[in-house]
Amino acid sequence: MRFRKSKERKASPAYIDVVIGPGANFKGELECQSSVRIDGFYEGSIKTPANVIVGESAKVIADITAKTVSVSGAFKGSIFADRVELLDGGRIWGDVTVKSFLLDEGGYIRGQVIMRTPEPVENPFEEGEPPAEEAQP
Repeated sequence: MRFRKSKERKASPAYIDVVIGPGANFKGELECQSSVRIDGFYEGSIKTPANVIVGESAKVIADITAKTVSVSGAFKGSIFADRVELLDGGRIWGDVTVKSFLLDEGGYIRGQVIMRTPEPVENPFEEGEPPAEEAQP
């Protein structure tokens, strides 16, 4: 019988290497290269180039920087991500800065959503511009 040395698995956004399970309490700073799933209580900050999942039973008080954040539980704090998914039953109290925001029916947010775009978006309601009906040639 031959045994090979196990290959060390590199962290990838597809893997969920960090899990804080139901009933677990964690306070601190978490920086990692892989995805994170929280089903318990977490307080602190999370930074990852991968994904963060806030499960249905989770209570999270944190500042999160990640690629994608999915919220099915309770979250309080700030999120900076490419995409945020606020799913049915998910609740957010705080500010969200994103490129893409998905709000399922049954999701709740109390805070501010700031959309990041590659180019500035023109505000047609800035002061000094006449309403469209007055701006006739």
